[in-house]
Amino acid sequence: MGLTIGVDIGGTKIAAGVVDEEGTILETFKVPTPPTADGVTDAICTAVAEVSSHHTIEAVGIGAAGYVDDKRATVLFAPNINWRHEPLKDKVEQRIGLPVVVENDANAAAWGEYRFGAGQGHEDVICITLGTGLGGGIIIGNKLRRGRFGVAAEFGHIRVVPDGLLCGCGSQGCWEQYASGRALVRYAKQRANATPERAKLLLGLGDGTVEGIEGKHISEAARGGDPVALDSFRELARWAGAGLADLASLFDPSAFIVGGGVSDEGELVLEPIRKSFRRWLVGSQWRPHAQVLAAQLGGKAGLVGAADLARQG
Repeated sequence: MGLTIGVDIGGTKIAAGVVDEEGTILETFKVPTPPTADGVTDAICTAVAEVSSHHTIEAVGIGAAGYVDDKRATVLFAPNINWRHEPLKDKVEQRIGLPVVVENDANAAAWGEYRFGAGQGHEDVICITLGTGLGGGIIIGNKLRRGRFGVAAEFGHIRVVPDGLLCGCGSQGCWEQYASGRALVRYAKQRANATPERAKLLLGLGDGTVEGIEGKHISEAARGGDPVALDSFRELARWAGAGLADLASLFDPSAFIVGGGVSDEGELVLEPIRKSFRRWLVGSQWRPHAQVLAAQLGGKAGLVGAADLARQG
């Protein structure tokens, strides 16, 4: 199969791109994400029409944040769009006249990294995305593992603290409450409030108040050596690495790939994650260790992965 289109549905924009068999994006088009379910379908079709006008396209892959059924056709539930058993594949196919595959966005990003990014050369890879929340994907034996009902790898909602912090999913103590961009900001605010004298650089990058601290301030302050910002990254890494150790007990991959906005800080966060992983890995001194690698494709992973999954059929 030749060229396919990947569609990445984000909270603020929908991006469509023409992707070749080597994972290279040839052309892209972006539109704002509409507030309604029907508006999102319209926007997807518009974006696909724009990027396909100069290319012969074989199929379209759509990465959607939500639970996608085992047939990769229906979005069972989406937290940020009013999709409840939404037949997205059928709706878009009827409009664009091309075969469509719908996939969870974190799965699509994991597949993109496995095929064209940090996962190349590995047969068994677990991906996690440390963004606003925590997502993931499972590739075992060179295949994307989605579970019987299509909704596997919702790693962020593994409960790591019984009766812990309330999660947006309605449960308590979910992993993403302790290892995510939101968690990082919470850690920094708590520490800056307790010891403002250790957070002078961090507080100076915002409006001077604890409430004004944002993720970008924490990253910049950490690069500048701010003690509170560095401690906050270490705390996030402690939870992230401990969770990877649990996943190693389940899947025993050769590599973990860490993506998402938090991972953009590179070794500042990755090396503490590796240290925590080694600390909590059962039998650590007696067994081989999976590599903990930085994702390579950045924000392109979901689009490229969705396009390639469409190519796989």
